[in-house]
Amino acid sequence: MIEIKKKLSIPKYQQIVFSIEKAISKGKLKKGDQIPSINAIKEKHKLSRDTVLMAFNDLKSRGIIQSVVGKGYYITSENIDVKQKVLLLFDELNSFKENLYNAFVNNVNSNVEVDIYFHHFNYNVFKKVLEDNVGDYNSYVIMPANLNGTHTLLNNLPEDKVYILDQMPKELNKYAGIYQNFEKDIYENLEKAFQNIKKYKKLLLVFSSKKQPKGMKDGFIKFCEKRNLPYHILESAEDKTLEKGELYIIPDDKNLLHVIKKIRADKLSLSKDIGIISYNDTLLKEIVEGGITTISTDFTAMGKRLAEMIQNNEHKHIENPNHFIVRHSL
Repeated sequence: MIEIKKKLSIPKYQQIVFSIEKAISKGKLKKGDQIPSINAIKEKHKLSRDTVLMAFNDLKSRGIIQSVVGKGYYITSENIDVKQKVLLLFDELNSFKENLYNAFVNNVNSNVEVDIYFHHFNYNVFKKVLEDNVGDYNSYVIMPANLNGTHTLLNNLPEDKVYILDQMPKELNKYAGIYQNFEKDIYENLEKAFQNIKKYKKLLLVFSSKKQPKGMKDGFIKFCEKRNLPYHILESAEDKTLEKGELYIIPDDKNLLHVIKKIRADKLSLSKDIGIISYNDTLLKEIVEGGITTISTDFTAMGKRLAEMIQNNEHKHIENPNHFIVRHSL
């Protein structure tokens, strides 16, 4: 089954890969079949263990074979056209992340297979996904969100195979990635809108320490203190009584809906009585209540650029573009 020709210029590990692919394409190996062990191939062809292991790792990362503890390696897929497998570990599913995912998938080659997981801001879920998939993928795209200790888990992955998305904590700076500069973005965009903002008596940031990046809070405080504006930070707007002259900066859509609902119930006027700045633009925010002002990164651009980075084997830090869109709510 395994053919090694020493006079060929093709690396021996690659010849092992080709041999198994050939056996699959000819029907000699099918899903569920066991392949010869590392030691068996090593001894028969007088190869080093590392050479055979390199071949097996290539096949494993493409999803063609998988190891079963105490038993050996088995064929798990007959799709030998897959040349690269990518794991995406996102924090949560929403319309913005869906745009990112679609942009990424639509811009990678057809022979790239993409699997997506979600950790939902849960460290134990994050840990299990990574531990269960070490060595199974060519690239790992990670959204660490603001989970603590993710750097210790990522140390188990090859540094050049990891890409960080959205938030880039200092302890993950050694990895390539595309990130938002949350502190700079909120500060600079609030500065742009200062003439509108100063009409309000108080600024309120609805900030979940579990889900929102610390830089967002830091940039908000920096702006308010520089401009000497009264401000308050609250975990949720659900139980907040609205007062005329307040401007709400709301990163998540659930709290946005709570505030809009209360504006209607209290017969207040959006913009005049209560101002709103939301995060991450959508078609709905263009339309609802005459339009909601947003601070928004371009998740489609992020997904497209990520595809380019992985396919070109780029290893750099890229700050994703950001836009401030003023509408009726401010």
